[in-house]
Amino acid sequence: MQFYLAPLEGITTTIFRNAYHEFFRPMDKYFTPFLVPHSKKGFSAKEKREILPENNKGLCLVPQIMSNHAQDCIKTMGKLLDYGYREINLNLGCPSKTVVSKGRGSGFLAFPEELDRFFDEVFEGMEGTGVRISVKTRIGKDEPGEFTHILDIYNRYPLEELIIHPRVQKDFYKNEPNPEMFAYGLENSRCSVCYNGDIFNAERYGRMRERFPEASACMLGRGILKNPALLDEIHGEGGGAGRLRRFHDRIYEGYQSLGMGDRNVLFKMKELWCYLGDSFPGHEKPLKKIRKAQCADRYEEAVAELI
Repeated sequence: MQFYLAPLEGITTTIFRNAYHEFFRPMDKYFTPFLVPHSKKGFSAKEKREILPENNKGLCLVPQIMSNHAQDCIKTMGKLLDYGYREINLNLGCPSKTVVSKGRGSGFLAFPEELDRFFDEVFEGMEGTGVRISVKTRIGKDEPGEFTHILDIYNRYPLEELIIHPRVQKDFYKNEPNPEMFAYGLENSRCSVCYNGDIFNAERYGRMRERFPEASACMLGRGILKNPALLDEIHGEGGGAGRLRRFHDRIYEGYQSLGMGDRNVLFKMKELWCYLGDSFPGHEKPLKKIRKAQCADRYEEAVAELI
């Protein structure tokens, strides 16, 4: 089984991906946080930093696009082909209310006829380019039963892979993933299927693997943010002393190198600690110091108490 790093907006940046790849068991694929196509302009400086091949050396990187406008999507795919990418992922899974209100991400699933037309136009527009198109999806907007029709739409097109997070949009990350609907997708999809959702430890991975041995891959997201050594543990491997600290420092130094100022660097690091802090039960005092730190010195002192 292959393993992928899920895209999480603002967190799994090129700085995070490279640090993870260096210090922990590498993923088979890494996915960028979603790119939103712009009809009248190219990639922003931030987006270019994410996708430039020289910033992702040694990583199998798949750019992800989130759009409900086929022509904008086609233009962006063409630009990504110019950078050398041959697989592109479409985001139909983001549950954010801001995204969904615009009919994007998992919000697009509520409009199956428009979704079908979008796919028809995109695949026709990219015919002959050699690009492989995969999809990351939820199983519906409001009800799990929506997925049967959604999968029928996906099956009309030559998808490279279907990454299924078996929750509906309104679940966000609450409730349990729906194993019955994932099993339905696994049995009825015309392309290979990857599992995504709530793999937080090796035991959960083992249960998923036992129930769904036909799944081609497993995508890890929040589980890796909470415990970067998760994939090592799934493979029964240990880690060297101080590895987590070196990983942290590489990310910290990476953001400092962008010249974004202490305040913005600390904001980025605190985002990471929202997840990483779960690895330190019973250490609320230094974690609170990290959350409250307003300058680099105070932040570094608090981190030194933990790792």
